[in-house]
Parts: sequence; C-alpha cells; structure tokens
Amino acid sequence: MDIGLNEEQELLKEAARGFLEKECPEEHVRAMEADERGYSPDLWRKIAGLGWHGLMIAPKFGGSGLSFYDLCIVVEEAGRSLLPGPFIPNQVVVGLLLDAGSRFQQERYLPAIARGSQIHTYAFTESTGRWSADDVALEPQHTSNGIVLNGSKLFVPDAPAADVIWVIARRGKGFLAAAVPRTAQGVRIAPLKTMSGEKLAELALENVQVASDELMEIPSLEGFSNRAMLLECAYLVGLVQKDFEITVEYAKQRVAFGRPIGAFQAIQHKAADMVTDLDGMRFITYRAAAAISERDRSANLKVAMAKAWCGEASRRVVAHGQQIHGAIGFTKEYPIQLYFRRQKHGELFWGDADFHRERVAQMLSI
Repeated sequence: MDIGLNEEQELLKEAARGFLEKECPEEHVRAMEADERGYSPDLWRKIAGLGWHGLMIAPKFGGSGLSFYDLCIVVEEAGRSLLPGPFIPNQVVVGLLLDAGSRFQQERYLPAIARGSQIHTYAFTESTGRWSADDVALEPQHTSNGIVLNGSKLFVPDAPAADVIWVIARRGKGFLAAAVPRTAQGVRIAPLKTMSGEKLAELALENVQVASDELMEIPSLEGFSNRAMLLECAYLVGLVQKDFEITVEYAKQRVAFGRPIGAFQAIQHKAADMVTDLDGMRFITYRAAAAISERDRSANLKVAMAKAWCGEASRRVVAHGQQIHGAIGFTKEYPIQLYFRRQKHGELFWGDADFHRERVAQMLSI
C-alpha cells in the first residue's frame, strides 16, 4: 500500500518538526526528566494554540476533525524531539470519548481538551503488569447513583499531571471507564521510578465514588488499546529516525586511522541495517494507522504486528547507534543516550514483541 503523505499532511509534518525543534530542544527534555510533573504548562498551551490537542476532535467541539492517521504524523515528530509529557495518553482518551463517550461527556470534556485546559489519562494495567483485557480484574461496587471503586492500577501514564484519570474496570461481559478526578477523595498516586524519566504511577483507589454520568460503557477494549499501542509505535518511529540521523552525522565526523569511521564497511553495514529497520517500522506503523482510521476489520492484526516489529526493530537501531558511538554514547552529557533510554519505554509499554507475536498467532489460528 502507499503510505505517502498528501500535501496537507506534508505541511502538518513540516510544521510539527519546525515547532518542536524550536520549543522542545535537548535542554527541555533533560529538564522535564527531573521535573515532578514531567511537562511544561507553557509548552502545553503553545501546543493547544497549534490545535494538536483537538486534532481528532470535531469542529463543533473546538477541534480540527482530522484522522488518527494525521495524529500519528504529529506523534512521530514528537518522538523525533522526545517530547515529554501527557500528549499521547491525552489523545488516547480523546479516541475513547469519540468512540464511546455520551453526549454529556463529549460536551463536557472534548472542548476543554481541545483548548488545553484539561489533561486526561487512563488507568488500565493491574497487578499482573500485562496489557491484555483479560487481565482487567477491577470490578466496581454499584450504587443507586453510580459506582464505588476499590483497588489499584499500575503504570498509569502521566498521572501527576492529569486532571482526570479514566479508570478501566469490568462490567458484566464488557467494560466501563470511570472518570476520576486526580484530586478526588480516596485517590492516591505513587510515582514509579523509570529509567528514562517517564512519569508512570501506581494509582490506589479507596472507596472512590463516581456518578453515573461519569461512566462510559465500553463493549470492547480493542479500539482503545489499538490506538494506545500504535501511538507508541509512531513515537518510536520518530525516535529511531533521529537516533539514526545523529549516528550518521557522528560517523561522518569521527576520525579513526586517518579517515571518518563512516568509511569503514562494518559501520556502513550497521547503518544499512538501521535504515532497513526504520523503513520497516514506518511502513508497518502507517499501514496499521490507515486500518484504524478506516475502521478496517484487520486493524487488530495490523496493530499487533506493528507493535511486535517496532519494539524489536527500534531496540536494534538504538543498539547500533550506541555501538557506532562507542564509549561517548554512554555518557549522560551526550544526547544519543536520551534516545537509547526512552526506546525501552516504547518497546515495553503496552506489551513487548513476545506478547504481540502471541496475539498475532492467536488471530491467525497458528
């Protein structure tokens, strides 16, 4: 299939790259790694001014009404600049609201998200640490006007920055998402230590009351999880692209035995392997993005294939980047290590390659 961008998408990509190169330099990434919330409110407002928060939101709610495919273009550029913060989980919740939100919920939350005045995230994983719907065990206690939640969730992305956390729970044979304000009574957020500064947290819920109009019925979690998984892939594509560019530039400048190391065949082989993996990642990611945008029945399979490939391929690329740089690549002062450490998050978040290969095998009845 042709995954080439049309003229409007090329302009979107160029605008995103230009903005992020200016507003999200290496110094910003390093600063947010040490920041408690992990994002800059000032940059968040600037992103809102560009319309990115409302990219998929209909114009009647203050958005642009573009596609998930278009969102992936922006997220790829975000990965290229290692944009920190809750942009991806916020967009995952947008997709959830568009798919399953009531009119009341859409009118209440979508305009605020588009303006950048509210940040949303989700809480999915539990004690197993797995990313399968079968591992969602949290069951609410039903009351006359809503539910009460007791339990915990792990690896909640950007919980310290969120205004609202959508907690995924079981409801009969299906699921529900409950809108829980971060500051609600009975909510406790415990930050988890990560290797690259991502703000993941454990969410503890003790007698948290949620009103009926803040509950979202979800017959299936496939659409929600597909978008979450593929946005991680798109971020990895951008991350790997920049890692490759930094590495090639270094190979041109670093001189050994009287010539640039890029002139040596062993280095050229590694660079060729890097670009082969990168091109494969981009193709398989945008093929899946098109399937999601077009609501194709093959989306589940294509997303699982993309996540399996992107996880391992991105690991190979950043490993080659480190090896070509040698010892300097492992120093904190040098930028390549920022990409190496953040790759691991994208590889493991929402399931590693083994997890998704098993999903592919099940879908193909192998």
